Amino acid sequence: MTTTRAFAAQSATTPLAETVIDRREPGPKDVAIDILYCGVCHSDLHTARGEWGGVRFPSVPGHEIVGRVTAVGNAVTRVAVGDLAGVGCLIGSCRTCASCGEGLEQYCEGPHGFQGTYGGWADGSGENTYGGYSAAIVVDEHFVLTIAHGEEQLAGVAPLLCAGITTWSPLRHWQAGPGKKVGVVGIGGLGHMGVKLARALGAHVVAFTTSPDKKQDALDLGAHEAVLSRDRDEMKAHAGSFDLILNTVAAPHNLDAFTALLKRDGTMVLVGVPDSPHPSPSVGALIFGRKAIAGSLIGGIPETQEMLDFCAEHGIVSDIEMIRMQEIDAAYDRMLKSDVKYRFVIDMASLKD
Repeated sequence: MTTTRAFAAQSATTPLAETVIDRREPGPKDVAIDILYCGVCHSDLHTARGEWGGVRFPSVPGHEIVGRVTAVGNAVTRVAVGDLAGVGCLIGSCRTCASCGEGLEQYCEGPHGFQGTYGGWADGSGENTYGGYSAAIVVDEHFVLTIAHGEEQLAGVAPLLCAGITTWSPLRHWQAGPGKKVGVVGIGGLGHMGVKLARALGAHVVAFTTSPDKKQDALDLGAHEAVLSRDRDEMKAHAGSFDLILNTVAAPHNLDAFTALLKRDGTMVLVGVPDSPHPSPSVGALIFGRKAIAGSLIGGIPETQEMLDFCAEHGIVSDIEMIRMQEIDAAYDRMLKSDVKYRFVIDMASLKD
């Protein structure tokens, strides 16, 4: 074991503070990474403040990790010392079930589910795991991503490991591309990536927001059109016209307003989890258009690598605001107010210094 500096929440009611954690020595298939940047996700906030059940303390959040490889095991073949590398939401799975066999480790059907970068196994078994609010991490090679972006882009790459793949996976699964009309509901950390990726995939992109101030922002991000979702006339103008709607909003709201915009056989995909249920959608509206409401969870390792390579090729990164590690609780408070465009990223040099 080696000790590593980190920021952790010791309980749901204590601020995150500097601590020391143990990291294992790299085994034959392990990769050790010096963390340069770590994105800040709403999941980090919910976990550190104990807002989700089963949180394991101490909690070291962070699953949008970009860094440089410092050591590799003797059986590692995909990366070498000095390479840039990323780690997303997953650091383990059974590797033998049907989902894992298809590269969909996020849906691991093994006895414990997937192993999160922080918080341990999905079923709560085994040891706790500690995420990217730390100076370094050691991860099995299978769950390490390669980074092709330029070094000057690395801070903006970090949120791709969660916000990017969470939107990329459904866009690819439901075949967003030329000839498809795609809506993105909510222009935040997830939504702004949904707009960028859908546009780059060749779809006609319409952004939906409740804020008039964000309409121009959405157009600047690449949306072809921006709609104020509280304006009935603006919404009605798009009735029955969408192949796919990517709904990133994590607060309860009326889903019927958006299913009405779907074509026959259209799908609305939910990627945000509200803290209380959405109002029950109208079943009739689904039946009479063979429409679907679906869900999607992050993405597997192969499609995460595909997304990173696509973003490098197209020059896509997240829009970010850099912070010091010591500013994390203030950043959480600002996130609750949607006071960030569109993702905080921690410069980990602030912890190491």
